[in-house]
Amino acid sequence: MDSLFLTCNNSDKKAFESLINQTAKAITDAFSAPTAYSGPVPAELKQIVRKETILPEKGLGWEKVFKSLKEEVLPNLLRTPSCDYMAHLHGPSLLETLASELIISAFNQSMDSWDQSPVATEIEEETIRHLCALYGYKEGSDGVFTSGGSQSNQTAIILARDWFCNNILNYDVKKYGINEQCSKLRMYTSEISHFSMEKSAHILGLGYQAVVKVPVDSRKKMDVNALKELIEQDKKAGNIPFLIVGTVGTTDFGSIDPLQELSEIACANNMWLHADAAYGSGVIMSDKYSCRVSALNLCDSITVDFHKMFVMPISCSAVLIKNKEDFSALTIHADYLNREEDEEDGYTNLVDKSLQTTRRFDALKVWVSFQVRGKDGWSKIINTSMENALYFYNCLKADSDFEVLTEPEISSVVFRINGSDELNKMIRRKLIHEHGIVIGQTCSDGKTFLKFTLLNGLITHEKLDEIKALIKTLAQKFENA
Repeated sequence: MDSLFLTCNNSDKKAFESLINQTAKAITDAFSAPTAYSGPVPAELKQIVRKETILPEKGLGWEKVFKSLKEEVLPNLLRTPSCDYMAHLHGPSLLETLASELIISAFNQSMDSWDQSPVATEIEEETIRHLCALYGYKEGSDGVFTSGGSQSNQTAIILARDWFCNNILNYDVKKYGINEQCSKLRMYTSEISHFSMEKSAHILGLGYQAVVKVPVDSRKKMDVNALKELIEQDKKAGNIPFLIVGTVGTTDFGSIDPLQELSEIACANNMWLHADAAYGSGVIMSDKYSCRVSALNLCDSITVDFHKMFVMPISCSAVLIKNKEDFSALTIHADYLNREEDEEDGYTNLVDKSLQTTRRFDALKVWVSFQVRGKDGWSKIINTSMENALYFYNCLKADSDFEVLTEPEISSVVFRINGSDELNKMIRRKLIHEHGIVIGQTCSDGKTFLKFTLLNGLITHEKLDEIKALIKTLAQKFENA
């Protein structure tokens, strides 16, 4: 390949168009089957992709490498838009967001300073303004795009810690770092919350000891009375409660913690309330079910993931905060990047509120898809996912061969077929490698459960019925073997 980059030269433009068209054709050809996976086990995949070297003395050229891609890689990638893929909070990507990804990659903006991303900066700022309004935040709120829910949660926990230390403890942790008093800080989250809580506490120097896991009730929601007791116990022990994290859509069950009650407890104890709504943030788009997450506006910060219910390409997340002044915890100026005089003249440098420096223009996917689909289109996407989950739950509940846990609040269904843990594990493996169907697996109450995470709006009730029947067939064969 003679061309290096896409430039204004006609030869480079033609080379780019040819490469993109060729690649698009190969991708569509790889969607040759409706299943989610072609079947190879790990050992087989290792053999398929093994090379003597990936850095030859002389380049092989695009055509030879592309042939390898078409024959070895594309057929074995997960086809996440397949109706047979329902394992995780990871789904298909809307067509307009795939087009947006091409623009993002081709122009390669870096979202740290205005002079690296002029119009991209303004679009991210505009998108954040509308997102804040969507979740009920008023003027004075703000946000920033991140790499995913873990980073959004970590950002919120940093802001909560610094806010609490500055305003409640009268201590500048940004300037002086962690002291003995900070080692007593405690944050409270559901016992089934995301592991990014512990990871963030470790990174912040607070340690796992700072994360107090609160029991859940029979519907997998945080037990408010248990939370109150744990806060009081910590106060008596000399510890310092500073943060409550409510989960709006737990990873396995999609359960939603009671934000109204959590807000009252946080206010009574001068604590920050963060909502990890990485999963459930999409519910706000529903004309039927948005009331389930309407209390998000009570939280001091919100994690929103667009590569989950919003069915956009990875990665795309944001953290929103009620008071934009709290972003000062992350602001530091450098003459080579975010000069104060530029900002005084209206040049926004988004690095001032981001853990990342170099960062992708992910806001474009949201900006485009919101306008393309509109409220009606988005409501249909979200409603379909949620109603599919309720349908499947009711089907399983009515069948004595299955055990189901909680009624879904969003779009996850956790269940098992009656029998041993080995039976349920075997079924998941058989579905993947023999039928190309990828579903999830988890544990609850010491038992192995299977899980459907229904993000794909193309899934029908008939498809769910078919997979349920297949699971029963596999179980019968296993028991009769």
